[in-house]
Amino acid sequence: MARSPFTLAASVTSALPRVAVVGVGELTESAAGRFDAAVADLDDGRRVVVRVANSPEADDELVAQVRVLRALSAGVRGVLPFRAPEVLGEAGLGGSRVVVSDLLPGYRVEAAHVPPGRGVATSLGAAIADVHGLPVSVVRDAGLPARTPAQVRDEAERMLDRAEATGLLPFALLRRWSTALAADELWRFDAAVTLGGVEPTAFLLEDVNDVPTVTGLLDWHGLSVGDPAADLRWLASAPGAAEDVYAGYLGRAHRAPDARLRDRARLYAELEFAKWLVHGQAAGSESVVSDAVALLESLAEGVGETPLVSADAVDVDDALARVGRMSDATGEIVDTSMQTDTYDPSMLSMFAQDTADSDTDPTAQPTQPLELSLFSSDDGASGTAPARTSAEAADEADRGDSAAGPAHEQERDDAARNALRRWRTAE
Repeated sequence: MARSPFTLAASVTSALPRVAVVGVGELTESAAGRFDAAVADLDDGRRVVVRVANSPEADDELVAQVRVLRALSAGVRGVLPFRAPEVLGEAGLGGSRVVVSDLLPGYRVEAAHVPPGRGVATSLGAAIADVHGLPVSVVRDAGLPARTPAQVRDEAERMLDRAEATGLLPFALLRRWSTALAADELWRFDAAVTLGGVEPTAFLLEDVNDVPTVTGLLDWHGLSVGDPAADLRWLASAPGAAEDVYAGYLGRAHRAPDARLRDRARLYAELEFAKWLVHGQAAGSESVVSDAVALLESLAEGVGETPLVSADAVDVDDALARVGRMSDATGEIVDTSMQTDTYDPSMLSMFAQDTADSDTDPTAQPTQPLELSLFSSDDGASGTAPARTSAEAADEADRGDSAAGPAHEQERDDAARNALRRWRTAE
């Protein structure tokens, strides 16, 4: 049962004993009913937010939020071009935790309503890049979770295994996701500080010189070291603004762009359907399982037989190999812990509808067909050939392999040069 703003305001004096509440108001949040929140005016002129969780899972999230916000030093806050809330106090309310923080000004935009062009889209992309550019020591010093690319991949594989075990996963999606998880080139990325799958509603915007600009970030509970693509998965629900968000992201990125960032972001967005299914079955909720199955079937119909990762796409490593330079990326093995995901069925339904619509949109970009010859094998025992490295592929191309043919080699050379040009231009 939702608590009234007056009940929440009364708890402020427990969290902040030396102040008095002189006004109270409602605060509506896009939190799917997981929290009760209100705005309180204090006698010292401050406006604060008081928040209480409505479930043990939401309370865990609130605990994580407080932990991260207290770990953000003045130096870290000074580096970011937008504000993060400050925790002012905590108290108890009938066995629940009450957290009081300062109120940040601004408005929020949901994913489906992010407009294309300069402004909201580009500012959101830049803000996400700013978080990804933070030093990983911010996370490690606070004892927060950290995952290597290999651990991220393993976690995605475990989720797919759990979804497959339900017996309700459409085969087309199982094949699509399994192929993506098996593509080594998809998982060559540098781990960075991420927000663990942030949504656009976590950001506050204000109009600066009539241009919408991110001035605050509310949700920090998922701060960790992991895959930057996780914070861009919401773009599947904002296809019209995706290009501009990516442009804002690349314009502020502190490292060379990841050639497979968008592919992994799309994969994570689709795996949310699988998580919803697994969540429903674990909770014993027939309604959630039924809803998840309907969403999965809609997604399967929308994506058809197209692979998530194009087999003949050329990434940055391939381009560098062709000019005789290969980056030496190494990963550090660290301890990790699983993060608890939250689900918004309305967001998933919207994504499924967008996917189905794009399948019949004549202006939509077609996915390149899967080149099955790349998966042919001479190994009669296993039926699969070992994956070639980018350097091996480049050496084969340089030898002028007769099977490839001059026209095919020219196409790959052009693609490599274009990939390298985009990488250098975005530096």
